[in-house]
Amino acid sequence: MADTILIIDFGSQVTQLIARRLRETGVYTEILPCTTAPDNIAAAAPNGIILSGGPNSVALADTPRAPQIVFDLGVPILGICYGQQTMCAQLGGRVEPGTSREFGRAELEITENSALFDGVWSQHSRHSVWMSHGDHVAALPDGFRVVATSAGAPYAVVEDAARHYYGVQFHPEVVHTEGGADLLRQFALGICGCSGSWSMAAYRQRAVAAIRNQVGPARVICGLSGGVDSSVAAVLIHEAIGDQLTCVFVDHGLLRAGEAEEVVRLFGDHYNIPLVHVDASDMFLDRLAGISDPEQKRKIIGASFIEVFDAEASKIADAKFLAQGTLYPDVIESISAAGGDAVTIKSHHNVGGLPDDMALELVEPLRELFKDEVRDLGRELGLPETLVGRHPFPGPGLAIRIPGDITPEKLDILRAADAVYLDAIRKAGLYDDIWQAFAVLLPVKTVGVMGDARSYEYVCALRAVTSSDGMTADSYGFDHAFLSHVATRIVNEVKGVNRVVYDVTSKPPGTIEWE
Repeated sequence: MADTILIIDFGSQVTQLIARRLRETGVYTEILPCTTAPDNIAAAAPNGIILSGGPNSVALADTPRAPQIVFDLGVPILGICYGQQTMCAQLGGRVEPGTSREFGRAELEITENSALFDGVWSQHSRHSVWMSHGDHVAALPDGFRVVATSAGAPYAVVEDAARHYYGVQFHPEVVHTEGGADLLRQFALGICGCSGSWSMAAYRQRAVAAIRNQVGPARVICGLSGGVDSSVAAVLIHEAIGDQLTCVFVDHGLLRAGEAEEVVRLFGDHYNIPLVHVDASDMFLDRLAGISDPEQKRKIIGASFIEVFDAEASKIADAKFLAQGTLYPDVIESISAAGGDAVTIKSHHNVGGLPDDMALELVEPLRELFKDEVRDLGRELGLPETLVGRHPFPGPGLAIRIPGDITPEKLDILRAADAVYLDAIRKAGLYDDIWQAFAVLLPVKTVGVMGDARSYEYVCALRAVTSSDGMTADSYGFDHAFLSHVATRIVNEVKGVNRVVYDVTSKPPGTIEWE
């Protein structure tokens, strides 16, 4: 069996980042909720266990705890933030609430050498780390000692070297912690003894086997959008079950210019995967008429997709499964990925927007992956770079790029503005430098002067971000001359827009999409 690190999830928004960092080192990881049955944890036979952060307080009696089996297996343990606190509390230490909070960057001082720091940090050095805690460890269990401190966390890093138990108050998984990825690597490879031999090819093999096991002889329909996620999911599932797969492409009337034609050409002609093209734009737009609340939009779109998929599935004998290209950022923003207590940020149409009574069971082979990992999997499957390198496009389409109510007129304006924007980015050679770029049509009209006449038209907002995983993002630093050029093109070429603005908000506090 391959080397394995288990992550016990307490509901952190960034739990999957831990898995990501470990996969980058070639270590297979599984995320299990803190409510997982002890036998299932033991059956995984992990080389080590990581206890994630979480939004709760260990100082309260009814908050989650690590299953006792975690401490009975005799493997190395790394507790992160809440994970450190519950480990210490469960082993006989004490956690105090709310006395020394730290949020954001903090300076960590290494006071003692530790196996956790080998090859990463040296004694008496100082490092910038990312903290996010209101509680802190106030007394250590027997056998533990302090090896690093910060201003707000006198027990910032602790260890029981004899049992190979380690606890850190900060988050090594986020990019803001200097050397955090190296610290996780040292835990997995240096302390747990993992070989670091896992690869995306191994993930492909495991996913194919899991799909075959789940589906059996039944048929699967795949909700295909033509984006990277659904395309990779479709090709992966087709590799697993062949002609048992039928792709259903639903044109909901919220696509970008020329998108429907491109999807039909790629999958109907190039991949030779059975494809059903359903034009349901009238149904979607009728149901969205007058709806301005973004959560309601997403849920209407999700439920309408399922209605169409159920109808198409009824035409296919033995169709029992719906396949989707759901990714981890979609899951964690909609609901905790592994049964923890993560807070809902926004319901994604293919997660929080699904009805409880849908007839089809879900197949989601990409559910634990980030966007860049999906791209790597697509390359592993032989998909062309023109598809693999496409910017993300949300399942609800342009519906969440028009704050307020949606009309055919607004959709036409936005399609035209978005096409001009992306064309300018491609011509400037910037497309591959940007994670995601798109236009937003604001529910605002402003006065302008066009041809010596007064205009009163919509404002278009431009958005472009850099990111590695979609969980965090920064606005792309366009040259002002480029933005001026794009604004001029949009105002001149798109009837209905007389003003253009650029969104410089990072994620967090914002999200990448506007709704």
